[in-house]
Amino acid sequence: MSLLEISLRSLAALAAVLVLPLVAGQAEHKVMAHMQGRLGPMYAGGFHGWAQLVADGVKFVQKEDITPAAADRSVFRLAPAVALIPYVIAIALLPIHPGLAAAEVPGSVLLVLAVIGVGVLGTLMAGWASANKYALVGGMRSAAQLLAYELPLVLSVASVAMAAGTLSLAGVVEAWSPWWLVWQLPGAIVFLIAATAELQRVPFDAPIADSEVVMGPWTEYTGLRFAFFMLAEYAGMVVMGLLFGILWLGGWQGPFADQLGWLWTLAKGSLIVLLIIWIRVSWPRMREDQLQRLAWTVLVPLALAQLALTAIGVVVTT
Repeated sequence: MSLLEISLRSLAALAAVLVLPLVAGQAEHKVMAHMQGRLGPMYAGGFHGWAQLVADGVKFVQKEDITPAAADRSVFRLAPAVALIPYVIAIALLPIHPGLAAAEVPGSVLLVLAVIGVGVLGTLMAGWASANKYALVGGMRSAAQLLAYELPLVLSVASVAMAAGTLSLAGVVEAWSPWWLVWQLPGAIVFLIAATAELQRVPFDAPIADSEVVMGPWTEYTGLRFAFFMLAEYAGMVVMGLLFGILWLGGWQGPFADQLGWLWTLAKGSLIVLLIIWIRVSWPRMREDQLQRLAWTVLVPLALAQLALTAIGVVVTT
């Protein structure tokens, strides 16, 4: 691979992580405005509130960048980048069209899961380094929650990889069949719930609950550093949506896949992103004990049962 091709692929991944999360953020503004009758996001700029995202960007740029005097300055300033960069790498690894991914590597399933796991460290770093009791409480909540939901997420993905007989995301898409919508449905449900919890979105937003711990690990952040955390959240939504579409919905498979495969992948990923937004609008926040109980007594056993079912299916059909 030439240096020019590497540069172009890197720029494509960077452009995707800058554009797609903003589209997801704009969609969330509009979906929430319609579902909850919010008038504000529908007025900025005139038609359908098209300038709301621009207004938010200008607001973040104008805010002063403040680092608390007692904070661990280097860790505090590095945390937003640690939260965002792994999602850039994850997007680069996702195949959106036959033979088209910014970075094509063997075992891409494992690598995507690994870099997603690194991304959550940014939240923990922010809570620990802020020298704020509310941020620290939020960081500890994040640690407990992310530890609990990482296991069912990985187990559900392992089930699909076992069914496909490969650790390549492109290989999973090639092996996919509509029968998986039934056979792998329990794992899909587990993944969707665990992914929402990993993103710390409602109803799993106890680590950043503004009514309890101000803004959790993000309490002391202002300006663009706070915006990076928000961008990381929406980038995580895009990554999880595309990953779900690739693993459980067949990725680029559909009519005219050779020409429109990328469009099918984006459409399926967008459907999951809208579902995550709908969950935020419709569900109240869960307590910490409820979060842990759901993970360890429901999702982990269900993911293990799905893994066992897949193993039996693979043995029977081979």
